[in-house]
Amino acid sequence: MSDCLFCKVAAGDIPADIVLETDDVVAFRDIDPQAPTHVLVIPRKHFDNVADLTREDQALAARVLGATAEVAQLEMLDHGYRVVTNTGSDGGQSVRHVHFHVLGGRGLTWPPG
Repeated sequence: MSDCLFCKVAAGDIPADIVLETDDVVAFRDIDPQAPTHVLVIPRKHFDNVADLTREDQALAARVLGATAEVAQLEMLDHGYRVVTNTGSDGGQSVRHVHFHVLGGRGLTWPPG
């Protein structure tokens, strides 16, 4: 999508602090981190949300989820981390491109908010 912020990041049109890149996935640091480690993991292909991704391409969904674990390993989150995805405005989704937040580097409380 030409107007999607994360599609532009995936294409390299908008600079980002890249943590991991594959043919299908890009992981980059969040510009407004909510934890010492806050990395966003996205598929290069546009899907509005996790429901669309899992409905349309389960193999890609598995690769994206696998990338979240790889990011956690690269970031040395040995004491634990949280993976979050938001769907829709009530779920807190602010960018309509499916993305997973990998959060860690401190103790995380529950409920998150």
